[in-house]
Amino acid sequence: MAARPSSDLAKFRREHLASAQHLVILTGAGVSAESGVPTFRGAGGFWRKYQAQDLATPQAFYRDPSLVWEFYHYRREVMLSKEPNPAHDAIAEVEARFAAEGKRVVVITQNIDELHKRAGSENILELHGSLFKTQCTECGDVRPNHDSPICEALSGHGAPDPDATAARLPVSDLPRCQVGNCGGLLRPNVVWFGESLDEEVMDAAHEELENCDLCLVVGTSSVVYPAAMFAPQVAMRGVPVAEFNMETTPATNRLGGKGFFFEGPCGTILPQALAE
Repeated sequence: MAARPSSDLAKFRREHLASAQHLVILTGAGVSAESGVPTFRGAGGFWRKYQAQDLATPQAFYRDPSLVWEFYHYRREVMLSKEPNPAHDAIAEVEARFAAEGKRVVVITQNIDELHKRAGSENILELHGSLFKTQCTECGDVRPNHDSPICEALSGHGAPDPDATAARLPVSDLPRCQVGNCGGLLRPNVVWFGESLDEEVMDAAHEELENCDLCLVVGTSSVVYPAAMFAPQVAMRGVPVAEFNMETTPATNRLGGKGFFFEGPCGTILPQALAE
């Protein structure tokens, strides 16, 4: 029978956080929920009549790039109105504090909202890409893009209401590549359903996970693979793993004999756990 994880916050801070030299923090949608970031999954998670898996696929993009860009334009504009919450701030602060002491903190996130970056985190591996990067479908160029709107034709479009009319913009009016004379159609640089994660990002993530001496799992459901296996793999090395979540997940009882589970909103419990 799996060992039940501890909820002793003082013990976590005293025996593990204080002595950690290489901290890896895995984050998911739960860390951004308190910033008001919509997920488009589960009950009520719709944009118009669609859920994320209906639009976040290569097939959907090639079938109707205007509709998919409306969806991502809406998400980008929403994100520009959101701010990092105390969980993001606590993670950025512990990274700065550790760095000043010659220690390492790396954030491995499934989120595409860049809120960790905006909070001040520097060592970030984005498993699923970013809303604020584009990739050219012709030349492959990837670059940051924080333009609002991302192209003039999308201005005023993307309303999430079920009765909103699709813009049906011509492909020539959608975001285009600015590299040389390319002019190729841009897509969001995010990992869509059915696509593989970036190999370089995954290799870097595995290296961090293999070398860390403390791992936190923050606001992730632990059901999306391969990230769902990260914490249990670290725990199997005998490394302490602490989960911060609103409820238990499939990973909770696989955290090993040095596991911790802290229940509650990430923005409330994480700052307490990571405070100086």
